[in-house]
Amino acid sequence: MNLTRKAVLATAMAGSMLGGGALGVAVFGASSGTAQTTGSSTTAPAATNGAPSGTFKPNEDTTHEKGESAQREAQEDAGQRPTVP
Repeated sequence: MNLTRKAVLATAMAGSMLGGGALGVAVFGASSGTAQTTGSSTTAPAATNGAPSGTFKPNEDTTHEKGESAQREAQEDAGQRPTVP
Protein backbone atom coordinates (compact mmCIF):
# COMPACT_ATOMS: atom_id res chain seq x y z
CA MET A 1 0.00 0.00 0.00
CA ASN A 2 1.22 3.43 -0.70
CA LEU A 3 1.37 6.19 1.88
CA THR A 4 -1.64 8.15 0.54
CA ARG A 5 -3.90 5.10 0.66
CA LYS A 6 -2.86 4.37 4.27
CA ALA A 7 -3.57 7.96 5.28
CA VAL A 8 -7.04 7.90 3.71
CA LEU A 9 -7.83 4.57 5.39
CA ALA A 10 -6.58 5.81 8.78
CA THR A 11 -8.63 9.02 8.43
CA ALA A 12 -11.76 7.05 7.52
CA MET A 13 -11.30 4.72 10.49
CA ALA A 14 -10.76 7.61 12.91
CA GLY A 15 -13.77 9.46 11.52
CA SER A 16 -16.02 6.43 11.87
CA MET A 17 -14.88 5.89 15.47
CA LEU A 18 -15.58 9.53 16.34
CA GLY A 19 -18.94 9.41 14.56
CA GLY A 20 -19.89 6.20 16.39
CA GLY A 21 -18.88 7.72 19.71
CA ALA A 22 -20.96 10.83 19.05
CA LEU A 23 -23.92 8.69 18.04
CA GLY A 24 -23.52 6.58 21.18
CA VAL A 25 -23.52 9.67 23.39
CA ALA A 26 -26.59 11.01 21.62
CA VAL A 27 -28.50 7.74 22.03
CA PHE A 28 -27.28 6.58 25.43
CA GLY A 29 -26.22 9.86 27.05
CA ALA A 30 -27.50 11.14 30.39
CA SER A 31 -29.74 13.74 28.79
CA SER A 32 -31.72 11.12 26.86
CA GLY A 33 -33.26 9.55 29.97
CA THR A 34 -37.03 9.50 30.24
CA ALA A 35 -37.40 9.61 34.01
CA GLN A 36 -39.43 12.42 35.49
CA THR A 37 -37.13 15.11 36.80
CA THR A 38 -39.62 17.83 37.71
CA GLY A 39 -41.12 18.21 41.13
CA SER A 40 -39.20 17.98 44.35
CA SER A 41 -41.80 16.56 46.69
CA THR A 42 -40.82 13.38 48.43
CA THR A 43 -43.15 11.01 50.17
CA ALA A 44 -42.18 8.88 53.09
CA PRO A 45 -42.53 5.15 52.52
CA ALA A 46 -45.41 3.42 54.23
CA ALA A 47 -44.67 1.67 57.47
CA THR A 48 -44.16 -2.05 56.94
CA ASN A 49 -44.85 -3.47 60.34
CA GLY A 50 -47.04 -6.24 58.90
CA ALA A 51 -50.27 -5.00 60.46
CA PRO A 52 -52.76 -3.91 57.79
CA SER A 53 -54.66 -0.73 58.42
CA GLY A 54 -58.40 -0.27 58.26
CA THR A 55 -61.36 -2.22 59.54
CA PHE A 56 -61.58 -5.95 58.88
CA LYS A 57 -64.63 -7.01 56.86
CA PRO A 58 -65.08 -10.79 56.64
CA ASN A 59 -66.14 -12.51 53.44
CA GLU A 60 -69.53 -13.99 54.27
CA ASP A 61 -70.17 -15.46 50.81
CA THR A 62 -71.60 -18.98 51.07
CA THR A 63 -69.05 -20.52 48.70
CA HIS A 64 -66.23 -18.95 50.71
CA GLU A 65 -67.70 -20.06 54.03
CA LYS A 66 -67.80 -23.73 52.95
CA GLY A 67 -63.99 -23.99 52.83
CA GLU A 68 -63.37 -22.12 56.08
CA SER A 69 -62.20 -23.76 59.29
CA ALA A 70 -64.11 -23.29 62.54
CA GLN A 71 -61.16 -21.37 64.03
CA ARG A 72 -61.10 -18.91 61.14
CA GLU A 73 -64.86 -18.37 61.36
CA ALA A 74 -64.60 -17.76 65.10
CA GLN A 75 -61.91 -15.13 64.52
CA GLU A 76 -64.03 -13.46 61.84
CA ASP A 77 -67.09 -13.48 64.08
CA ALA A 78 -65.06 -11.85 66.85
CA GLY A 79 -64.08 -9.04 64.45
CA GLN A 80 -60.45 -10.14 64.31
CA ARG A 81 -58.32 -10.45 61.23
CA PRO A 82 -57.97 -14.25 60.70
CA THR A 83 -54.55 -15.76 61.35
CA VAL A 84 -55.45 -19.39 60.61
CA PRO A 85 -56.32 -20.88 57.21
